[in-house]
Amino acid sequence: MGRMFDALQKLEREKTGKNIQKPLEPITPEYDVLDDKLVSFFAPSSLVTEQFRRLRTHIIKPNSPSPHKTIMVTSAMPSEGKSLISINLAVIIALELHSHALLVDCDLRNPSITRFFGLHEGKGLSNYLQGESEIPDLFTKTAVDKLSIIPGGPVQENPVELIGSEKMKTLIKELKSRYADRYIIMDTSPILATTEPAVLNRMADGIIFVVRSGKTPRETIQQAVNLIDKDKIIGVVLNDVEFKTKNMIQKHFGARYHYYDYPYARHNPDPQPRSKAGMLFKDLKIFANRMKKPQDK
Repeated sequence: MGRMFDALQKLEREKTGKNIQKPLEPITPEYDVLDDKLVSFFAPSSLVTEQFRRLRTHIIKPNSPSPHKTIMVTSAMPSEGKSLISINLAVIIALELHSHALLVDCDLRNPSITRFFGLHEGKGLSNYLQGESEIPDLFTKTAVDKLSIIPGGPVQENPVELIGSEKMKTLIKELKSRYADRYIIMDTSPILATTEPAVLNRMADGIIFVVRSGKTPRETIQQAVNLIDKDKIIGVVLNDVEFKTKNMIQKHFGARYHYYDYPYARHNPDPQPRSKAGMLFKDLKIFANRMKKPQDK
């Protein structure tokens, strides 16, 4: 939220020479703790969020006879952005698909999901797998409406045994059967660095494979894909793409590639700073309206 407000201040100073004293609406503390990398929540009109909508539409087909309700998100190596893809996909499902989303941190070596929501890493998945907690105790509500998470819990020395245990299989089956209106997004550890994804992919309906553009060698990707069920791969996300020329941008996004929503682009192909500020204000208004919605019990 902070970066978006800073951008608004800068644009307003350029336009009027005055500082903005406060956002459009009062911000409650629970939203202040959200990491601004949750772009699907903070910037619904952005081009980045539109790509998450495109990903959601591609992989989730509610009317399909066998919809992908349990989706594993992984990558070949660390630092490819799989956790951010998992989080933003879960946010866009919860906000716009009229369904509940459950984000499960299955990386028991380096759990990280909670910090994006300003939460502490308390009890979580590892506690349940060791028989220390029951399923209802695992759920943690977030500030995002209809989005809950299951934290990874305390770091473990035997993550492979825990992820491959019968309790893990039981948990996935229970989550799928008990909560029919939920989409379950499982954020896992990297395939080549750990063994858990090769075990967990058997329990998932589908797999999203994240690749960092310009960083991950083709041979590394091929090696990683060979360790999981290829038939379950429902999407490959090319992350951190750098478009060096206008032609490259137009190839992937068309001629109207500006960072704002389609209806505005259609009528205003060359926005000025004031117009861009208007789109940021629009996002802030959407954000403020979401704050007013009662949270699910």
